[in-house]
Amino acid sequence: MSARKPTVLLTGFAPFGGESSNPSWDAVQRLAGKSVRGHRIVARCLPCVFGASLRELRAAIRDTRPALVLCVGQAGGRSQLSLERIAINVDDARIPDNDGACPIDEPVVAEGPAAYFSDLPIKAMLAALRAAGIPAEVSQSAGTYVCNHVFYGLMHALRRSPGVRGGFVHIPYSPAQAAQHPGAPSLSIELVSEGLRIALATALTTVADSRIAAGAEH
Repeated sequence: MSARKPTVLLTGFAPFGGESSNPSWDAVQRLAGKSVRGHRIVARCLPCVFGASLRELRAAIRDTRPALVLCVGQAGGRSQLSLERIAINVDDARIPDNDGACPIDEPVVAEGPAAYFSDLPIKAMLAALRAAGIPAEVSQSAGTYVCNHVFYGLMHALRRSPGVRGGFVHIPYSPAQAAQHPGAPSLSIELVSEGLRIALATALTTVADSRIAAGAEH
């Protein structure tokens, strides 16, 4: 019997905020079942709901026993793939989640640390994406909505899984969405999916991150 192929867990989100689709899941599911650097990609769609999203994420980690986890979310208004640097221990919702919850100034994890940093090689991923002609940036804030909730909860959960690395990427609107938001930037689902594949391949083959400038003045 052949050895079990190592896996990568890649997650997107269900639509939220009145949208009929979510490009994070549209792009992620294109990679489901494919291989990257000897790892099989397992895709999961998380609900855009505080609490439930983390329960489903933790269950997916238990079920798939991944070597790496990359969560992906939509950030309408951004123009590039945003490699998130840090998750903070705050839920502060500007709009309700899909269950109507709207937490204000609540911790993601009670008594948890103030923040977690991604332990993916985000600078090397940035360089690889730009070399492939895919717009990308390092982001200093994942917001305070369900995306940050999942990012923080992921990093907190991975404390119990030594050797498993994780991180988060925000992506722009799809062109179909941007047509309903005049002036908003967008990237095609195909380009985003290819960017995620490149990001995963780089993360799986990079131990020490690159030392390149990717900060921000504000």
